[in-house]
Amino acid sequence: MQKVSFLHGPEDLRIKEMEVPTPGPGQVLIKVKTCGICGSDVECFEGHSAEGRYDIAPYTMGHEWSGEIVELGSNCISGLKLGNKVIGDCVMGCGKCYNCKEGRMPSACLNFREIGFRPDSPGGMGEYMVVEEEYVHALPDDWSWELGAWHEPFSIGYYGVWGNGHHIDASDIAIISGGGPIGMTAAIVAMTSGAKTIMIDPLESRRKRALKYGVDVAIDPARNLIEQVMDNTGGRGGDVLVEASGNDNAIAALFDIGAHSARVHLVGHSIGRKVPTEIGKTIWKTYTITGSGGTKNFAQRTIRFMDRIKDKVDITGLTTHRFAFDRIHDAFDVAVHQKADALKVMLEIDT
Repeated sequence: MQKVSFLHGPEDLRIKEMEVPTPGPGQVLIKVKTCGICGSDVECFEGHSAEGRYDIAPYTMGHEWSGEIVELGSNCISGLKLGNKVIGDCVMGCGKCYNCKEGRMPSACLNFREIGFRPDSPGGMGEYMVVEEEYVHALPDDWSWELGAWHEPFSIGYYGVWGNGHHIDASDIAIISGGGPIGMTAAIVAMTSGAKTIMIDPLESRRKRALKYGVDVAIDPARNLIEQVMDNTGGRGGDVLVEASGNDNAIAALFDIGAHSARVHLVGHSIGRKVPTEIGKTIWKTYTITGSGGTKNFAQRTIRFMDRIKDKVDITGLTTHRFAFDRIHDAFDVAVHQKADALKVMLEIDT
């Protein structure tokens, strides 16, 4: 038997005992070790997001997980082995529909599933989970379970800088809007490239954390944002802009704080809202603007990147709170009510 959490509706999270699932053909059974609570999990828990589909049926949250393969189904051909430390993709394309065959992002899949958001693709907030092998990726043996759980949010920050054919190097000025987990990982990527890196966040605690991790400048947007950016960029603005907050004012400011020919990456969720912006500046500044819904073929690359820097950058130091799985309600209470301080809450399920 195992214990699994199910979200039935807003603030209705229940633990249930049930049988350990058996992997089918091409699937693997994973003993979950660690699972992070994402801001999107919090919004689903609060009832502020329709991404989590408890309208269909109760579902198991958790897309920032790491675990160990304990059973292989038949016909597994990927080379995954018993005992592998693994992580998994969040947005899972079917590989068969028109959009998948066109090579589009998994978020464009006509049949996509989203692990940890739907009853048909349960996530990592339980003791075991079954996942198709094509969405599972092996980690180096020396990784901690918690570092593995950081892979999913790190992949978003990493793709937010490098995805969609974009680039960054030491000649660039990077500006990251939002000092949450995604913004911090994007800043780490920018700093690793050698770019001058500026963090924008209204919370002093997040600005201090960003400075501790090595950003060059941390700006409070409430204090003459445009003037501060120009003062710190020689009047040039940012070459690489990563919007990781989803805040309306931060999105609108992108068209004022970017340099000519800036590469603009929209990562923070703002869907469902119309954001007033001076979009015409895109024409005269020759912006390139891309979105980032899911990360196509970036899991393995993210593993290599994180493995290269993990002894130089304290990635797991970004975790602010840790709870045993049987305290999952306490964990969500912190994640919901202490958002200013709880950068990342981790569930230690079996470590």
